[in-house]
Amino acid sequence: MKLAYLSGCLALLMVPAAMAEDTLIPLFDFTEADAAKQWQAVNDGVMGGVSEGKFKITDAKTMEFFGTLSLANNGGFASVRSKARKLDLEKGDTLVAKLKGDGREYTLNLYPNRSRTAFSYRATVQTKKDEWIEVKVPLDEFEATSFGRVVREAGAVKPEEVSSVGFLLGDKKAGPFKMEIEWIKVERAASPE
Repeated sequence: MKLAYLSGCLALLMVPAAMAEDTLIPLFDFTEADAAKQWQAVNDGVMGGVSEGKFKITDAKTMEFFGTLSLANNGGFASVRSKARKLDLEKGDTLVAKLKGDGREYTLNLYPNRSRTAFSYRATVQTKKDEWIEVKVPLDEFEATSFGRVVREAGAVKPEEVSSVGFLLGDKKAGPFKMEIEWIKVERAASPE
């Protein structure tokens, strides 16, 4: 009788610990046949630059973002982003991405569905050359930018407005680049019971 009671108490103590763990919610992976259709490249050509940024889905079911960054014609950025859709982000979420880079510094971008031109929320992502890493960025650490400049009065990210995510290279270093992304997920804090 005592043993059954103690076992029951122990089980009850273990439940809150399990419930308190954060959960990872898949946002994007590249395993589906039409994964490439959900993404697009946007480069400095929209402003007269000549950088070349492309992406492809690899045989290993990752997305490879690659090309050549050019500073000619006042250019200097290449990016890849998901096409707009409802992402269901929530306050307190953290974006997590598994990627392998070339040692360059990229930004992880969030695009809200606002009419403001060239507007996004950005967070710096430092890659390690030829090494898979997981980067984690809480939503409240993203900074509002327009044309690469910080927009202080824009306020914090409104999760419900974010309709697209992406990566951008604009480190002012001309030359080839390559980054591979295995997946992007959302880490959601468990709601207190």
